[in-house]
Amino acid sequence: MAGLYLEQFEVGAVIRHTLTKSVTESDNMLFSVMTLNPQPLHIDFDFAAKSEWGRPLVNSLFTLGLMIGISVHDTTLGTTIGNLGMTDTEFPHPVFHGDTIRCETEIKSVRESRSKPDRGIVEFEHRAFNQDGVLVARCTRQAMMLKTPKA
Repeated sequence: MAGLYLEQFEVGAVIRHTLTKSVTESDNMLFSVMTLNPQPLHIDFDFAAKSEWGRPLVNSLFTLGLMIGISVHDTTLGTTIGNLGMTDTEFPHPVFHGDTIRCETEIKSVRESRSKPDRGIVEFEHRAFNQDGVLVARCTRQAMMLKTPKA
């Protein structure tokens, strides 16, 4: 499915994304190693077992990337110019190996560009939930979006 153009976004609409992902130990380890993050809560089972969580936590930046990545097919695939920023990012509950993540996106605002007539800005609120429906991540993202091309 192609992404949406600026005019297709409606403030208040909630898109429930059909893609889901069960997070694996390999996902967490590979992401942590690729980003040079040596945090033992993510990669050291013995250390994590002695923490209040009793097991490794999935790297929160992996969770953030997964949440936004899951949204792409339904929102910005081929129609975005780029991200402008992310704010209000929070991780209210940890993600563990084996959790299955599902996401939804709410359209918070839409406006045309003041300087370029072929584009505008959409503000998204992305939310990720585990298999039990517990909110595990949320962020607000602003993206520069194309308008529908003129024929």
